[in-house]
Amino acid sequence: MQHDAITVNVTRGGIVESRHTLHAAIVASDGTRLDTWGDVATPVYPRSAIKAMQALPMIESGAAAHFGFNQAEIALCCASHTGEPEHVSTVQHMLEKIGFQEQHLACGCHWPTYPQAAYQLSAQQRKPDQRHNNCSGKHAGMLAHAAMLKVSPEGYVGINHPIQQRIAQAMSEMCEVDYSQCAWSPDGCSAPTWAIPLDHLGLAFAKFADPSALAADRQLACKTLFDAVVKHPFMVAGTGRYCTDMMRLLGDKVFLKVGAEGVYVAAIPELKLAIALKCVDGATRAAESVMTALLDRVGITRDISDAQMAPYRQVPIKNWQTLHTGNLECQLPDA
Repeated sequence: MQHDAITVNVTRGGIVESRHTLHAAIVASDGTRLDTWGDVATPVYPRSAIKAMQALPMIESGAAAHFGFNQAEIALCCASHTGEPEHVSTVQHMLEKIGFQEQHLACGCHWPTYPQAAYQLSAQQRKPDQRHNNCSGKHAGMLAHAAMLKVSPEGYVGINHPIQQRIAQAMSEMCEVDYSQCAWSPDGCSAPTWAIPLDHLGLAFAKFADPSALAADRQLACKTLFDAVVKHPFMVAGTGRYCTDMMRLLGDKVFLKVGAEGVYVAAIPELKLAIALKCVDGATRAAESVMTALLDRVGITRDISDAQMAPYRQVPIKNWQTLHTGNLECQLPDA
């Protein structure tokens, strides 16, 4: 069913101070668009929300098994992590297993996004390196893929490199979009990102949630990735992150992944469907609010207590003195 776009209001003192607009799609693994809100046909960049799709051909190549990646390391291939010590050490172990070093990564470096991890580095008079980049796990997976195929890792983030070509092919098959016709750009980590319709992003993750109609090797790759991320939600994001916290609440029921500029996906195997959404102004806070509302709508939160869900359903806004100043409130149109 088609609905109007979703609104998230930001209130202060009992009035609306700001308003976010979002588009969303709930898609079944057979391709049925179960519900859509707003414009789901205009291409959007999924950004990091699509990392599990980027990891699929690496798993299919046998690289993870060949190099002995454990589930935490496989989960990190799908992550936008916060640069905490456990994330960084896991990336280091992955690099050691495949015979590469930090300088072989091509993601660039930034300070850990978890403040305490950044403070710890600074207190030790150390600077971050590329392992602290939120995409370093994905890039370690790409290097493993290159090593498995015995292709040069040089320029592995280039759109014409064999690794990116294999990734584009896999994502094209999962999204059912001709990637050769899609707009693209280097992402924040320099790997390519392609713009695709939001409902096709939902379709890819619905098939990821229920890969029963896919080839046997892809079924196994989807299950391998899903099992890893739901067992290690900390690796997918980190302390205080919605992806991690909601996956911990819901156990093995859902894989959640954020993308920059207000993109979010959820893959839900027991319902054989996925959710994909995009906040028009790029606000992650609004994307998280709507994701909670849509998880409620499909019924996946039914076994979680209202007390546990309440902070996600009406997100309180507090000032630096922790005074409650307002809320994030999702308005989900029914028609």
